[in-house]
Amino acid sequence: MTPKTTEEAASVMTAAAGVSSTVDLRSDTVTKPTPEMRRAMADAEVGDDVFGEDPTVNRLQTRAAQIFEREAALFVPSGSMGNLISILCSTRPGNEVICEERGHICQFEMASMSAIAGCMPRTTRVEDGILTWDLVEALIRPKTYMRPQTVLVALENTHNMAGGTVYPQEVSDEICDKAHAAGMRVHLDGARIFNAAVALGKSVAQLTAKFDTVQFCLSKGLGAPVGSMVVGTKETIEKARSYRKMLGGGMRQAGVLAAAGLLALERSPSRLHIDHENARCLAEQLSELRGVKIDLKSVQTNIVMVDVHGTGKTAADICRALAAKKILCLATGSHEIRMVTHCDVDRAGIERGIEAFSSVLKN
Repeated sequence: MTPKTTEEAASVMTAAAGVSSTVDLRSDTVTKPTPEMRRAMADAEVGDDVFGEDPTVNRLQTRAAQIFEREAALFVPSGSMGNLISILCSTRPGNEVICEERGHICQFEMASMSAIAGCMPRTTRVEDGILTWDLVEALIRPKTYMRPQTVLVALENTHNMAGGTVYPQEVSDEICDKAHAAGMRVHLDGARIFNAAVALGKSVAQLTAKFDTVQFCLSKGLGAPVGSMVVGTKETIEKARSYRKMLGGGMRQAGVLAAAGLLALERSPSRLHIDHENARCLAEQLSELRGVKIDLKSVQTNIVMVDVHGTGKTAADICRALAAKKILCLATGSHEIRMVTHCDVDRAGIERGIEAFSSVLKN
């Protein structure tokens, strides 16, 4: 029978490929746009977004603001740009930004807060990646003329390199309340905030209400091909629009990208629990392999950090061997591997990954 829809055709192609297809667990950034997204992109109504005339971008921004219960939102090309713009909106050169040592904002964004915003990261390491007010308070500089001033706290929810751990709302709310009382602002790198919302059973608006700015990604767990959003007050987003232009992020007929983002925003959060279940399955079964260590308490969303020190092999060696079996994952240290579940990896793919991992260790 001839497939009647693009989705059916894609399903047939996937089935025909069988186990020859690659299972890519390097990141949830590797997801491909769905057939529905591709159609929406092709049909998108567009205009010049730098002039504020792209109707699809405007709809995406309005919808993001509604979902987060904010005054305004801005579509940006990447999460890194969204974080940098948010820092620029709250600081001036010479200020300090408190963040967890392994936070994406200071480890994986080319030191942009220093190189471009002129700010210094003020860090501390927490095993589960979750800062508390006591830890934040200890890092605040005294207000003297000879010290850089601490003006911003940046949290990450979920915390990428801690394994997708989630901030309890009472913890992040306390940080926001007490930072504001101390005259500081608080930014949330919420690249995977929808994963956190699913894990906690709360809305993203509830979890982020007290933050001054929030950045979240459309191109990770939500599955869009490109883009992130910054949400905040109308005044802040007007400043953010200027900084976006300064950084080269002013796009023209960007509605072709925003169309996919709109679908991702509306459709994808309802299926994220599947990724969490797959991550839990992956973690539990890999943890039974000899020499493998996984902190199952940290597997709260869609990221699994695998300690392979006890296997006698390096992370890079294991990743190369897995790649030869068409299972892709990421070495994040000499003996640490990160595996991320997403909408393009089903339970069968997870089982293939577990089988391949077991085979590599036996060999």
